Amino acid sequence: MSAADLARLQFAATTGIHWLFVILTMGLVPLVAILHTRAAFTRDPAERAARERMTRFWGQLYVINYAVGIVTGLVMEFQFGLSWSGLSKFAGNVFGAPLALETLIAFFAESTFLGMWIFGWGRLRRGVHVTLIWLVALTAYASAYWILVANGFMQHPVGYEVRDGQAYLTDFGALLTNPSALLALAHVTLAALTTGGVFVAGISAVHCLRGAKERDLFRGSLRLGVWVATLASFFVIIVGDLQFPLLDRTQPRKLAALEDGGAPWHLWLRISMDTMTIIGNTVSTITLVAVLLLWKDWLVRWRPLAYLMAAMIPFPFIASAGGWAFREVGRQPWLVYGELRVDDALSPVGTASLAVSCALFIALFVALAAVNWTLLVRFARRGPEATQLGATEPLPDDLPEGGSGDAPGGGTDEKHPVPVF
Repeated sequence: MSAADLARLQFAATTGIHWLFVILTMGLVPLVAILHTRAAFTRDPAERAARERMTRFWGQLYVINYAVGIVTGLVMEFQFGLSWSGLSKFAGNVFGAPLALETLIAFFAESTFLGMWIFGWGRLRRGVHVTLIWLVALTAYASAYWILVANGFMQHPVGYEVRDGQAYLTDFGALLTNPSALLALAHVTLAALTTGGVFVAGISAVHCLRGAKERDLFRGSLRLGVWVATLASFFVIIVGDLQFPLLDRTQPRKLAALEDGGAPWHLWLRISMDTMTIIGNTVSTITLVAVLLLWKDWLVRWRPLAYLMAAMIPFPFIASAGGWAFREVGRQPWLVYGELRVDDALSPVGTASLAVSCALFIALFVALAAVNWTLLVRFARRGPEATQLGATEPLPDDLPEGGSGDAPGGGTDEKHPVPVF
């Protein structure tokens, strides 16, 4: 393999694995926020405690995925300097700001709000605590917006001019409203919600088969997951179709490649597109049937369909990977479409060095992905009883007057004596 092939393989593999963390993070956090909101504003203490247990259960799975995934995110931006210094030299003046803002939001704002939410159980008022998880969700999608602004420039460069071989920003508004970025954000948002909905529905369906107590706890999250997945999977197909007129104007060769044979990467586009389309339609159909079968709990009573919901959890991830490949491979041979070719952006790094770094990075990312899914499966199987999030004993000065969690306006979890203010 050439140096360019190794650099492309390294970036494709690490970005693809990182994206699997991102799409679950984006899809799961709004559902956790919804569950927490419902729990916080439930008046009945027993029902509120049960809903808080469910919030902590799903919140713990979200935190695991976020914590492991953020490690993979740390490596991504370093690769611009390691392997693609030509891209930074040509376009750094344009998308350097969006990338910096994405880093600030993801690694500072989002992480700060999430940390406060994690350690705020039993120590913050309900309204403040709920606000924090919504801020986590908002910053997660803001982070996605800024990274897509940078990627949108690479797909369809706007608001710039080239001077002395470098691109300079001339219209910040055009960069922010690039249709290639905005349509991609809508598509990614709906794909993430589909992923999160299927993830929640699949795990909930299995737990609903495990006795009356588990059924009562997971019935609400099952309904939420199925409804979110149904609506999001329907609209993600519509938004996906809306991108074809844009591609016809900005990247006509990508659409032409879908119809042509010839080079291997024409073939890759077709496989990626078909994978995304077939899985998307399958998920949309199954979740629509699942919504209908929510009536009188037929979704849970018919055990094969309940297990089918669990077996469907990997489908949105595979479809999303196909969509990412279609978006990126179809831009070849351009790194910045029409302006900078891939070979011209490659750093002056030896083939041996790239081979070593490629092998190490891919091995590390595969290991992290394996650790992540092992932890998710383990804690998902254990259920709410084994949830550690929010189970920390409150500090003495966190308790209401009198040192008891049953003061007026408060409440305690039946297992973990954490006061609810």
